[in-house]
Formats: sequence, C-alpha cells, structure tokens
Amino acid sequence: MLEKICETVAYIMKATERRPETAIILGTGLGRLADEIEERQEIAYKDIPHFPVSTVEGHSGKLIFGKLGGKEIMAMQGRFHFYEGYSMKDVTYPVRVMRELGIKTLFVSNASGGTNPDFEIGDLMIITDHINLFPEHPLRGRNIDYGPRFPDMSEAYSKKLIAQAKEIAAELGITVREGVYLGTQGPTFETPSEYRMFRRLGADAVGMSTVPEVIVANHCGIKVFGISIVTDLGVDGKIVEVTHQEVQKAADAAQPKMTAIMRELIRRS
Repeated sequence: MLEKICETVAYIMKATERRPETAIILGTGLGRLADEIEERQEIAYKDIPHFPVSTVEGHSGKLIFGKLGGKEIMAMQGRFHFYEGYSMKDVTYPVRVMRELGIKTLFVSNASGGTNPDFEIGDLMIITDHINLFPEHPLRGRNIDYGPRFPDMSEAYSKKLIAQAKEIAAELGITVREGVYLGTQGPTFETPSEYRMFRRLGADAVGMSTVPEVIVANHCGIKVFGISIVTDLGVDGKIVEVTHQEVQKAADAAQPKMTAIMRELIRRS
C-alpha cells in the first residue's frame, strides 16, 4: 500500500504546487461548500493513480485545492463508502494520502439520521464521539507505521476544535447540537427498531460514513473536527419514508449554516 500511496502523492504534488495543512471531506449533499473555495484548482479522482472513484449520486469526485477562510485547504468533493463495494483500505486511502501531503487537521461532514428525540430535520450536530458498527475495521491487517498498532481513541474529535466551533456558532447566532455519531455499513436506511436500538446504544445520529476516516486520521496523527446535518429522523412518531433525494435536499438547505461555521473555524485554526 505504501508504494501506491507514494505514487498517488507524487502525482498530486506534480499537479499542484499548493501545500495545505487543512483538509475537508464533504459528504452527501454537502458538495456546495466547495463553491466557497477561492483560487481553486481541481483534480478529478479518475485522473489520480490508485484513487477510488465515487459512485454515489451527489458526490462529484474531485480534489479541490484553494483557499477557504483565508487558509490554504484541500477538499474532497465526494467520499467513498464501504457499501459501494470498496474495502476499508480503499475507503480510507485518501486520508493516508493526506498524511503524506502534510495535512494536520481534517474536517469531516455528513448527512445523518437523528435518533435523539430533541433533534429536528436541518439541525447541525457537532460530533463529540462515535460508535463503530462497521463489519471491517480500517486498521485491520499489517500496521502501517503512521501510528501505533493500538491507537488511542479517547479524543477522536478534537475538544479544542469543538469548543471553537461552539463559540463561533454562538457568535453567528446559529443553533448547534452536540452528540455521538454511529456508523453503519448501509446502504439501507435504518428500520424503526434499528433506530431504537442505536439510541439505546448511546447514538444521537446514525450514518454510513465518517467513522473509518476518523479512525485512520487519528492513527495518522491528524486532528479531526466533525459535523453532521440531520436530514431525517429515526424517532418514534417522526419516522417517515425517506429517499436519497430527500436527504440531499435537507442537507442542501442546511449548508449555509455549516459553511459559515466551517469557514470561520478554518480561519481561526
């Protein structure tokens, strides 16, 4: 894998002279944040050696280099999911590439189903922790010396960045929630019984991404900040039939608030 990573990194470094220390992974329906990036330079996933290609509607499939909040950043417009048939090493491959590119801080976003009865569609949830229910662990196999064999996960999401984000949200008059994100393999949306089970396990929101990327980022020594947009509800009395298009629509409506927080957090970090 290291040889492939080096080939990928060599291609990217030749394609752009930008050397950011901050990266963003944009989830379902959240690609429009990329429109805020200035002085942009794009590289299609399909042109990058060994890079997977997203097959999900709403995921454009390109790396974007430029400026956001006055800082040099790299954004993934479209991520990879276990349910697409990729292995966990494929899903998290870009994070290892980020490490070799010199990324120090990773911002992750996603669309999620809220299991907390206090949540409503359109809420922003700052991720304080996660529960990993994926059937394959992204660090399974021979350890790559980016980090220890048994990495600590007591602060998977940076407490400093969480505190800064809450402060920024208050300044901007944006209401934010905090909670635990539970990751499952998908691709089915959850049944009412599964939603109830996940709530009892301690989850405030559930989705099909993020957790593997965050695990690998921590292994690589990269600080993480995560935010979810609640696009549907898994709460008794509020559960209705949901489609991918409706999830995208709800995420799109909440994007301006998320973008405002992300932009300012990047500027201050």
